[in-house]
Amino acid sequence: MDTTLTAKLDRMRATFAPMRSVIVAFSGGVDSTFVLKVAHETLGESVLALTTTSPTMPDEDRDSALSMAQLIGARHLIVESNELEIPGYSANPLNRCYLCKHNLFTVCEAKAAELGIDEIVDGLNLDDLHDYRPGMQAATEKCVRHPLVEAEMTKADVRELSRSMGLPTWDRPASPCLSSRFPYGTEITPDGLRQVAAGEKLLHSMGFAIARVRYHGEVARLELEQSEMARVFEPAIRETIDREFKKIGFRFVAIDLKGFRSGSLNEGLVANAVTPATPPPRNQV
Repeated sequence: MDTTLTAKLDRMRATFAPMRSVIVAFSGGVDSTFVLKVAHETLGESVLALTTTSPTMPDEDRDSALSMAQLIGARHLIVESNELEIPGYSANPLNRCYLCKHNLFTVCEAKAAELGIDEIVDGLNLDDLHDYRPGMQAATEKCVRHPLVEAEMTKADVRELSRSMGLPTWDRPASPCLSSRFPYGTEITPDGLRQVAAGEKLLHSMGFAIARVRYHGEVARLELEQSEMARVFEPAIRETIDREFKKIGFRFVAIDLKGFRSGSLNEGLVANAVTPATPPPRNQV
């Protein structure tokens, strides 16, 4: 292993070593799975993975969270939580992710108090600091720590270390919540979430490994990898997509010529990327 990566991994383990107990806010994605793995290797049964599920969570993400926690051997708690019931959330404001993360960390905070757990951590990595991430404010308010940031790990670092540890998530595409498919200001509804989920499930079943269905009312705007876009224009595939998306409830299907971009609905937003302060241990707050 690269000496720089080894040093970063050692720093991350050193972050966990003094903790008596910790909750990992766990989605089952690349970052939180790696965080859970390192935390569990360091602290064993003193680690609890906590996953909140709701209509905004793709089914495959819930399945991944269950299977990854089981693979690692960590204790795992699933809490049902419906973000659409959070006041203001369904209006899809610019700070929607703050509302979501505040809800998540409030659940984690309550469970930490109930179970006598000292720390809460998440999977924020160094690259995330350069995107529009209003959820970081919620983490700061709830004294949530970011072990990957503290160890100065990028997404590429996490993927490489995950691969070396044999974690099957190492090459998994990013999978943000389904609400991220709705442009800010577009109302998030149960029917809209269902349409988005069904559309992406269809595209995956047709062999499109990475696909986003951006919701624009009657229009579904598809973002696909550039290398796969030519397939869409094959007559049989084009007709199938058009027919099935109309069954799902869309009237029109459009192809985004720029292809897939993670977080494309953040394009044009200006955010001050500031490294979040490392909060003190919870038992010292």
